[in-house]
Amino acid sequence: MTNLPAPFHAPLAILAVLHGVMLASLYSGVPPHPPVATPLFAIGPFIGAVLALIAAAVFVRDPRVQLGVTATIVVLSLISFGPQKYLDPAFPMIWPAVLTGQLATVALGAALVLELLGKLERT
Repeated sequence: MTNLPAPFHAPLAILAVLHGVMLASLYSGVPPHPPVATPLFAIGPFIGAVLALIAAAVFVRDPRVQLGVTATIVVLSLISFGPQKYLDPAFPMIWPAVLTGQLATVALGAALVLELLGKLERT
């Protein structure tokens, strides 16, 4: 289904699950859920866009497109799980997701850099 190198698989799956849980908690109102909106955008459509990009990274066959989509996922995941979350008042309740999201984002970013440097083998 995918021709992404193996180091991309786990971080993409982790980010898909974390974003899916965030979206489900937002729509169901289960605390702690993300805020409904920020000054720049509504959270539901933002998380939906990240999930759509993850699906695109898995299903697209062109390696250049996959890498571009993956880079976008890394940047957008930093909005959800970046270091600014340490200042979030809800951090004591959301830290497992934040730390897991940060690790997955770093792993995905590292795999992306290694792929761009030609250090990863495509399967």
